[in-house]
Amino acid sequence: MAPVGAVQTLLSPAELSYLHSSLSLSPPIRPDGRTTTQFRPLVAETDILPGTNGSARICFADGTEAIVGVKAEVEKSAVRRAGNAEVEGDNDTVNVSKDDDVSAGENSWVELSIEIPGFRDDDSLPVFLSAMLNEGLLASGELPRRLRINARFHWKLYIDILLLSPPQSYPLPLLSLTTHLALLHARVPRLKSELDEDPLFDDDWAASVPLYSPPLSSSSSSTSVNKPSTSTSSAPAPASKSSLASPANTPIPSRPPITLLVMAVGNNILFDPSREELVVAEVVLAVSVGETSSSFSSSPSILSNPSSSGPSGPSTTSSASGPGASSSSAPAASSKSDSETKRTLHLLSARTIDPPSRLTPPGVPNELNTATGGTAPVSAADAIAAREQILGAVWTPPRGGVKRGLLSRMIDLVLRRGGVADEVLDGLGGVDV
Repeated sequence: MAPVGAVQTLLSPAELSYLHSSLSLSPPIRPDGRTTTQFRPLVAETDILPGTNGSARICFADGTEAIVGVKAEVEKSAVRRAGNAEVEGDNDTVNVSKDDDVSAGENSWVELSIEIPGFRDDDSLPVFLSAMLNEGLLASGELPRRLRINARFHWKLYIDILLLSPPQSYPLPLLSLTTHLALLHARVPRLKSELDEDPLFDDDWAASVPLYSPPLSSSSSSTSVNKPSTSTSSAPAPASKSSLASPANTPIPSRPPITLLVMAVGNNILFDPSREELVVAEVVLAVSVGETSSSFSSSPSILSNPSSSGPSGPSTTSSASGPGASSSSAPAASSKSDSETKRTLHLLSARTIDPPSRLTPPGVPNELNTATGGTAPVSAADAIAAREQILGAVWTPPRGGVKRGLLSRMIDLVLRRGGVADEVLDGLGGVDV
């Protein structure tokens, strides 16, 4: 569970009761007028930090802003020994069973750090956010696999996340979307050496390869159901030699994962809750989603844009009314039906978060308020018994757990075809390089 009290909003019991009642209506009335699945407006930029392999910035409408920088360095791998076979190496040796994939990467190859104004590095909020983001990034094992250069060397990836302003709401979705964009636009030098030689890279940054450019499968040249055929010459650039080769039509993650925040009030499920909405939430769930695809669009990908100027190149801004909206600066939208027929979402992790509503003060009914002519309880036991009898008449902090059926509905709204995760990924895909 996440630390409680991460979002503190001072509202009276009467205000809490009014807000809770508004969100319990059908359809719910949110304070900012959004629909249940609508995200807050945001501004996104990529390639804003010179000297990094990838960077991104996202600013929400409430003023919360985050910057993420990705830096890759070559590091010598520990020698892996599978079964009884011994592999000669330099220093460290790692024993693996015969069933283990010796070509897989290590989670230690990815190092993530978060800085939040007003919080120490060892405070509960940065620690939990770091663990949650790490869990989503490493759950599928694909990111470490992409960092493998050969049996002796790998890329060490440093992901530095900076929240520029004090969190106005729970910052997990903001940090996740910014990290997603930074990794999506990260590039590494093209590998020129072969096999297990000492890595030799191309000095020309224009020849660099995207970290998350998926290998081109044999089905890429086939036409999609609702899109005319396109020449294979416009297919994405081939992947780096450091990327693990995959057989054709093998489902592989094609984008970094994202983590979304979902809350429930009564039977209503709300996405991207604001600070005020979290204060009356009954259930808060953080859902990490990954994407797999067995075939890829034959349209030019924003990740394989050969005109990209690299880490020190110019940045591009994309303003939208939310992640589900298209960017005006994006290239002509590639067929939506193309992405719908080829994108497959899967659940990586789901964690409940203690809502700050549990720490709010309960309302005092008139029957127990001496200022309004009521009778104050004599003992604490009498006060508890009186509150149980008039439960619901005034604001009462939520208690207890969450039903499995509600959790299933919340996750289904994220993963279903054309659902919230699809809209978010489409919106982030509209941010041009």
